[in-house]
Amino acid sequence: MTDKTNTVIPNMIRRKPLEEEDNPDRWLVSYADFITLLFAFFVVMYAISSINQGKYNELTDSMGNAFSGVRGSDQQRINVKKAQGAAGVLDKQKSVLKPLPLTQLYQEKSRRERESMTNMGIALSNKLAPLISQGKLRVMQNNRGIRIDINDSLLFSPGSAQLSAAAGGIMQEIAQLIKTSQRLVQVEGHTDNIAIHNDTFYSNWELSAVRASSVVRQLSAGGIADARLSALGFGSVQPVSENQTANGRAKNRRVSVLILYESQQQADAALEIKPSAPIKP
Repeated sequence: MTDKTNTVIPNMIRRKPLEEEDNPDRWLVSYADFITLLFAFFVVMYAISSINQGKYNELTDSMGNAFSGVRGSDQQRINVKKAQGAAGVLDKQKSVLKPLPLTQLYQEKSRRERESMTNMGIALSNKLAPLISQGKLRVMQNNRGIRIDINDSLLFSPGSAQLSAAAGGIMQEIAQLIKTSQRLVQVEGHTDNIAIHNDTFYSNWELSAVRASSVVRQLSAGGIADARLSALGFGSVQPVSENQTANGRAKNRRVSVLILYESQQQADAALEIKPSAPIKP
């Protein structure tokens, strides 16, 4: 009897596959792809930015004609109609932008008014030229109208609001030149910063207001309609010179006669009007 021999088969040694080691430089591949795409993107953007606009328009028109079935001659007629329509719109816009007749009339009226005021200022300057040359009176044209600044020494005694005898002649000359006009006349009284307090005037406010009223009364007597006249007292709050010197305080003590524009929308820069040369016969 044959013995069965037990054959021992050795276990096969199984080896695990070698694990691939991680490559630390794999990110360079993705980075290179990204840089390549970015470069291509900027190339395309540059090409678009430098495109020939005329050729681009022709290309888009050709493609549009091909897909829409419109012939070239038909497209040309359409383009002509579009151009004519655009020209019509521009013509309408130009007609709208033209000045309206009312605006033109207002501008012409303003121009005539400024010229009239300038002529009035020149006439006043010529009439009052001796006092202007002595520095006792000034005639100016500003954005409000004609302004006549008169030193208080020509009109009043110190601390008084009673007009002197010489003031009557000055006011009469001014009244004769402006009484035919319909413009409003505003008289302003001004003082220096030295306070006054006596039995007649409690402060510089009262003194300036009463002096302005005295001048208004004299202009009214000269023939100017009362409806055109008004009086304001500003005290010492609107000086035209410094109050530290006697000369500066003398300039601040004044009465201003303003012949106002009919319209307060005038915008001329202040312009001192000097006496013009005498007209030769």
